[in-house]
Amino acid sequence: MKKVTGKKKITAESLVTVRTVEGSVLRGKLNLGEGNRVSDIFTHSENPFIVLYDVVSQSAESKVLVVNKNHIVWVEPEEKSAS
Repeated sequence: MKKVTGKKKITAESLVTVRTVEGSVLRGKLNLGEGNRVSDIFTHSENPFIVLYDVVSQSAESKVLVVNKNHIVWVEPEEKSAS
């Protein structure tokens, strides 16, 4: 997990792999906001969407994708942190 510092906020990001209900596999970075865990995005956030960036998939690279959480089967945080 990499800490990204801005002028006023410190946020974290994590490299994740996401599988969607239609079978797409997406690998990219997920902004964790002020939280420290990927699971917090799914259990404590009321926002129905996640934003993935620097995404690599079967059909795209270096894209930003907004994904509805209801269309996600699983999310796997990578062992190594995003760089």
